[in-house]
Amino acid sequence: MDFSMENVTVFTHPLIQHKISILRDKRTGTNEFRALIEEIAMLMGFEALRDLPLQDVEVETPIETCMTPMIAGKKMAVVPILRAGLGMVNGILALVPSAKVGHIGLYRDEVTHEPHEYYCKLPSPIEQRTIVVTDPMLATGGSAAAAVDFIKQHGGRNIKFMAIIAAPEGLKRLREAHPDIQIYIGHLDRQLNDNAYICPGLGDAGDRIFGTK
Repeated sequence: MDFSMENVTVFTHPLIQHKISILRDKRTGTNEFRALIEEIAMLMGFEALRDLPLQDVEVETPIETCMTPMIAGKKMAVVPILRAGLGMVNGILALVPSAKVGHIGLYRDEVTHEPHEYYCKLPSPIEQRTIVVTDPMLATGGSAAAAVDFIKQHGGRNIKFMAIIAAPEGLKRLREAHPDIQIYIGHLDRQLNDNAYICPGLGDAGDRIFGTK
């Protein structure tokens, strides 16, 4: 059973928790880490997309013609926050291959820890799409809140945010900034440290996905 609060789902599924534990291990190498990020995103996406709108369409089976449900309207948009959010995209696309992919680039000021935008490209018409924003780590919440701000400024309305690990501070900030979006969390960790890293966390997700230091 998943733990839910208003507009937040924290997953308790054994497969998700098991895979997150392997992610945390500092011995887990780049290839395995990258594959696990995708797998967790797919498992989380299965639940996060349960409310996609459907419409009945006519299909001819080998036996007869019938009306059967398919996803309605403009397809989804997956919008990773660069660069670590890219690691979750293929997991979502495995579920909805027709989804469009946008990108939001943010960097964090090393002193203030506040985000600054350097790139934003969203599929059109963004206002007609279900938008899934991905970032493996929800730390201070600054980048997440800013990314959702940018999407709303471009007309996005139906927005979901997915993070594999979150700090309470970041979750609180995102909820307060955007109480109208749905938030999906793989695990809620203890706290941020003085360097704004999640504890116990898993280190720098971008570095571990892409094999950089």
